[in-house]
Amino acid sequence: MWLRKILILACVAGIAGIASIAAPQDKSPVELVQSIALPDLHDGDFDHLIVDARGNRLFACAEENSKVLVFDLAANKLIHTMDDLKAPHSLLYRADLKELFVVDGDLGEVKIYDTTSYQLKQSIKLREGADSSVYDPATKYLYVVDGGKEAKLPNVFLSIVDTTTAKKIGEIKIDSISAEAMAVEKSGPRLFVNVRGNNTVEVYDRKTRALLATWPVSQESKNPTAMAFDEAHHRLFIGTREPAKLLVLNSDTGKILASLPAVAAVDDLAFSAKQNRIYYSGSEFLDVFEQNDPDHYEQVGHIPTSFRAHTGVFSEELNRYYLGIPKHEGKGAEIRIYGARQ
Repeated sequence: MWLRKILILACVAGIAGIASIAAPQDKSPVELVQSIALPDLHDGDFDHLIVDARGNRLFACAEENSKVLVFDLAANKLIHTMDDLKAPHSLLYRADLKELFVVDGDLGEVKIYDTTSYQLKQSIKLREGADSSVYDPATKYLYVVDGGKEAKLPNVFLSIVDTTTAKKIGEIKIDSISAEAMAVEKSGPRLFVNVRGNNTVEVYDRKTRALLATWPVSQESKNPTAMAFDEAHHRLFIGTREPAKLLVLNSDTGKILASLPAVAAVDDLAFSAKQNRIYYSGSEFLDVFEQNDPDHYEQVGHIPTSFRAHTGVFSEELNRYYLGIPKHEGKGAEIRIYGARQ
């Protein structure tokens, strides 16, 4: 009898094992496709990255290495380094002009490079502390955060650069010492700004440059740093640091609709409209959130990365997420390329 029971239990265990092997396994929303090693970089953060999908290039601000790196995404290799910089923070690539605009905070200027020869064409002088930027494709204006705390000034500004004429044409003064990421409304005149010094999102009219609304977020979290925009569904995504959260706001009213715990030290958010996903990069992990509908979100990925790997960019055209990995404690710098799974 006891032998018969053992045989039955063994058969049941075997069937269960076969079933578990046959059953589909949970998959990460991304898979690591390639890493591009950067052995010549010393310790220090990356800042923002931008993709030229048509040209199969990636531009990356190696901020604390005082360089902008250019990668060939067909061959997945570094092809050029711009090293006449001090603290490159953010980028704009205009394919029609074949020009790359680089915002340098320590120099307090926007440098313009020809992207065929990679030679510097000219510079536009701004204030020190020039950092985050956002592009309005309708007017071809680039809005650049400058001044404020980093420049030892009582106010931060949004300098407005006409990228066609390569001139600063105006500015918006903000009643704070710090501002970060921004988003442009394509169907209307609004500009959304993370005013980190006030723990608010402020809304400006790009035509009149007037303040339209101020939306506090400190009831959920402080230090709003990163931003992405789902304009079709009227949703703003805000990455905060104290505590680390993903906040979802109604972009018409400023009402906070969702608040989800997330990885620390966020510096970049990316929203994929095709996938209905939010890519949230912070220190040591990349969090991926699914938009089940405009009011409901869930975390579907918590992917280990590296220390202060908190800047990345998603390309809808290439279906790739590119993440800057700083050199740290003997681990070399690299760019990691992730493919997005459906």
